[in-house]
Amino acid sequence: MTEHAPILIVILPLLASFCAFFAGWRLKRGSHVIALGGLTAGFLTSIGLLRQVLSFGAIHYRLGGWEPPWGIALHVDHLAAYMVVLIASLALVTAVFAKRTVEEELPDRIALFWCLYLLFITGLLGIVVTADLFNLFVLLEVASLTGYTLVAIGRGRAKFAGFKYLLVGTIGATFYLIGVGYLYIMTGSLNMEDLRILLPPLYESRVVRTAFLFILFGFGIKTALFPLHAWLPDAYTHAPSAVGAVMAPLMTKVMAYVMIRVLFDVFTLDFAVAVLRATDALVWTGAAAILFGAVMALSQNDFRRMLSYVIVAEIGYIVGGIGVANATALKGAVLHIANDALMMACLFQVAGLVTYQTKGQRIDDFNGIFRTMPVTAAVFTVGALAIIGVPPTCGFFSKWYLLLGAIDAGQWVFVVALLVCTLINVALFFRIFDRGLYAHAQTGAPAPGMAPSKPPPGNAPLSMLLPASLLALAVILMGVFNQVVVNTVLRFAVPLEN
Repeated sequence: MTEHAPILIVILPLLASFCAFFAGWRLKRGSHVIALGGLTAGFLTSIGLLRQVLSFGAIHYRLGGWEPPWGIALHVDHLAAYMVVLIASLALVTAVFAKRTVEEELPDRIALFWCLYLLFITGLLGIVVTADLFNLFVLLEVASLTGYTLVAIGRGRAKFAGFKYLLVGTIGATFYLIGVGYLYIMTGSLNMEDLRILLPPLYESRVVRTAFLFILFGFGIKTALFPLHAWLPDAYTHAPSAVGAVMAPLMTKVMAYVMIRVLFDVFTLDFAVAVLRATDALVWTGAAAILFGAVMALSQNDFRRMLSYVIVAEIGYIVGGIGVANATALKGAVLHIANDALMMACLFQVAGLVTYQTKGQRIDDFNGIFRTMPVTAAVFTVGALAIIGVPPTCGFFSKWYLLLGAIDAGQWVFVVALLVCTLINVALFFRIFDRGLYAHAQTGAPAPGMAPSKPPPGNAPLSMLLPASLLALAVILMGVFNQVVVNTVLRFAVPLEN
């Protein structure tokens, strides 16, 4: 079974998705049980994959024994194993959290939701382990199409947000596919390892350069990189709480992983840095994304929309780190993929908890939560401090690597963006701390301009609080043990240190 783990990590949630859908016809809660079973099996398989990679090195898997480029190949190295564990663990924790919110917000679509949820995770896991550019497109579409539908099954403006996401996402996928087509015309292969060998003699070709730009532009849309981020705020704001809790941490981070994989493992560092100088553009774009996302987040009154713009800024951190392109900054970028996924999972679950209890998601709905919802407030505090970058939370350490790498490279624009964003994040989250600590505690008439207080909501169900608390703990542990992650995984995963 161990030797087939690379394909099992994709097949297990895929089979569970069909079983969950059909089980929902007979037993309303059966789909959730099956989803938990499939995700648990996938999580255990991901741990086994990571241990195998750490012990024996990268895994090359050939479906049906067919050698590439004719056969389908899977490749799991340290970076892929790192991502597989991240996706599988967050998918499982979020599935536990999501049960109550799905039953409340989507009572007539429970089986459909869990089927789509599992297909979405299947697509993400497949994206990470595939070693073929066309199969990457297929799996990207599996994740994207289920993502569009998951957003659109919500209420209110969710359908419009899902349709907007569909239109923009389709443009991104089209750009990527055109680029892949150009590469196939020039090389006759779509296998990543083959392309790494075949492309260097063709680096001066205009077709290859055009292919690279098409692929990079497509990834920019899928990653929600400023100014190609238009789909993200509406999608994550209006989607059901459970959808936001799984998509916000994972979708853009997986696409950032793919950008690293293609940029450095297919085209190689020489092409990206020396030939096309694309990394310089990524640094400036990343800096712009950081500042734009931070300022826009500061102007929001809806908590989930605020977090959506925080994600735009956080993507700027990762892309800017990729653009700096030295070992320290890349280490920070790869570490920040996991850190930001944990932080966003934590805060979007806080959003789900507040929505579940108050039926709202505006910042005003946080009034007095430190008194009325102390566990939720504690989880929020950990997530907020991590976004700001306060040690020992995980956010501090990846941002520290990014800062050091940018200083070493003399990328002062990126350094300034990092520091300014940190200051804005302080203001961003401390206004919520102010409301949570004091606003609801006032008695008598509300302050001028403030809506009347709602009745104290109390803590959410334990089945929702436990996953959120576990994520808050993970945010701290990822910071405390960051050197363990760096020394055992990232020193092999960072392309410049291979």
